[in-house]
Amino acid sequence: MADYSELERVLGYTFRNRELLERALRHASWCNEQPKGQGDEQPQDNERLEFLGDAVLALVVGDRLMTRYPQLREGELSITRSQVVSEAGLSDVANTLGIGRWLMVGKGEERSGGRAKPSILADAFEALAGAVFLDGGFDAAQAMANRLLASRIESVELKGFYDFKTRLQETSQARLKATPTYHVVQELGPDHDKRFVVAVKIGDDEWARAVGKSKKAAEQMAAAEAHFRLEGSDVGIRPPKKR
Repeated sequence: MADYSELERVLGYTFRNRELLERALRHASWCNEQPKGQGDEQPQDNERLEFLGDAVLALVVGDRLMTRYPQLREGELSITRSQVVSEAGLSDVANTLGIGRWLMVGKGEERSGGRAKPSILADAFEALAGAVFLDGGFDAAQAMANRLLASRIESVELKGFYDFKTRLQETSQARLKATPTYHVVQELGPDHDKRFVVAVKIGDDEWARAVGKSKKAAEQMAAAEAHFRLEGSDVGIRPPKKR
């Protein structure tokens, strides 16, 4: 196994189980290229850790935002969190930390600059958060996330919350030559406490969905998430992976 002591120093966390750390750095393209011996399985890629880390980061950032900004309402908190944990936000942090140098990517991804792709960097950061959670528990993951994301949380945009439908329309028209559409896909709860699930599509692809106490609030939250995802997408833009 490679020496990851410098990466651990960057993360501010030392792993007990180095296999978890290494797995967090394995992109699927690398795993698919590994030869399999008789009865052997290919190494696990980082996608399951990415799924876990996504949830861990959402919880950590949500908790910190609630503490730091007690005046913000639910919708404002959701939009603010989306800015911090968006693909663009996480890839920027990962790039600043130099995480790309430790990634294991396939030959094709290597040739196409995969180590610097925002989607791959953001996924790796989420996977590392998931790995720390499994190795050291929630407190360890919380400490790492708070430390590495603190500057983004401190400088997060706190104005113009409800202009995201306009912002998404401008971004999608510029990048995809298409206009977003919004659809109520579900209504939850009794009439006196109803919540609306709204999906936003660009063309035929769904880019985000969100829950709000009104259709307008849900549309704004869905627009915010879609905006940040689209803003951070790679060239050859694709909608976010279905989780």
